[in-house]
Amino acid sequence: MSGNDDIAHIEEELPLQGLPLDAWHRARGARMVGFAGYHMPIQYEGIMAEHAWTREHAGLFDVSHMGQLTFSGEGVDEALEHLLPSDIKGLKPFRQRYSMLLDEEGGILDDLMVSRLGGGAFDGADIYMVVNGATKYDDIGWMIEHLPDEVVMNHMDEQALLALQGPEAGEALASLIPETADLIFMQSEPFVWRGVPLWISRSGYTGEDGFEISVPAGDVTLLADALCDLPQVKPIGLGARDSLRLEAGLPLYGHDLTPAVSTIGADLGFAIQKRRREEGGFIGHARVMKELADGPGSRRVGLKIEGRLPAREGAAIYAGDVLVGEVTSGGFAPTVGAPIAMGWVSLPHAGLGEALEIEVRGKRIAATVAPMPFVPHRYRRKA
Repeated sequence: MSGNDDIAHIEEELPLQGLPLDAWHRARGARMVGFAGYHMPIQYEGIMAEHAWTREHAGLFDVSHMGQLTFSGEGVDEALEHLLPSDIKGLKPFRQRYSMLLDEEGGILDDLMVSRLGGGAFDGADIYMVVNGATKYDDIGWMIEHLPDEVVMNHMDEQALLALQGPEAGEALASLIPETADLIFMQSEPFVWRGVPLWISRSGYTGEDGFEISVPAGDVTLLADALCDLPQVKPIGLGARDSLRLEAGLPLYGHDLTPAVSTIGADLGFAIQKRRREEGGFIGHARVMKELADGPGSRRVGLKIEGRLPAREGAAIYAGDVLVGEVTSGGFAPTVGAPIAMGWVSLPHAGLGEALEIEVRGKRIAATVAPMPFVPHRYRRKA
């Protein structure tokens, strides 16, 4: 997995900002590229090596470009349930859920994580949310427009965010903060390390066990140094993050998810709990209900590809001579040892085992609709 084709889709021409760890990345030999308006590390020693290290040990990712928001005030749960299709009222302290912002037509504006705070974290706010970096300012604008005046939203741009991912992540973090060993998947709590307040969740974007750590930007270098001084941990760039999440079957906003596609077609209906389906009341509810009843017109699927030639985003998918879909993410999967892809395919051709063809460099290559994840998730669900 080398060459410009593998990383072109995450390079953008934007007025770029520096992350709090910018100098830290450069001192470690990172190749920096533009992504979501920031200079970000795409690789250090190489995508293949970094991918393998994360699958076998623990990788440290700088995801400080993500938007970190808090919400508080009278009626905050009701207000957020108008914006999000997930059950916020039933979200217990120190737990988090995957959710989405939907537009009036039910299209996906962003996918996100939402947590119920506790322990006085973030000045006693009620809800903590992490949104995608490329969409955070649009998200903030959308929420300001739709939230009542009684609800206060705070963009915590003074916070950095790190992700520690891999089978040895738990052991590594517990050597610095022993209490984190008790966290389970989708649980989050406040911790203090060397006097620094941290908000840590057991979650991530690689399919591996791991953590996401919110830390004041002024202290992030100290924490990153301490983590990378551990034998289990190395810094990992965006290139391996992309190949890891593709193997894990996790969608990337702006590619696999866009305002043109729906929650049900994206196979994200698990994020809409039973009460919300029954009661509705959230923006985009009508489309969700229609697709639950009638099925979506197309579906996000995994694709296993014959041969060694990877299919890239935008490649056309055919059933015989009929155009039935488009690849939205694709590349060589180091753990699988073969090219894989994710794409949207019309419902009659989206069944597991369906034989399809993808047009790559002017010729058709065979592909099969495959179950996701391509590599089993290894989340720590029990204490």
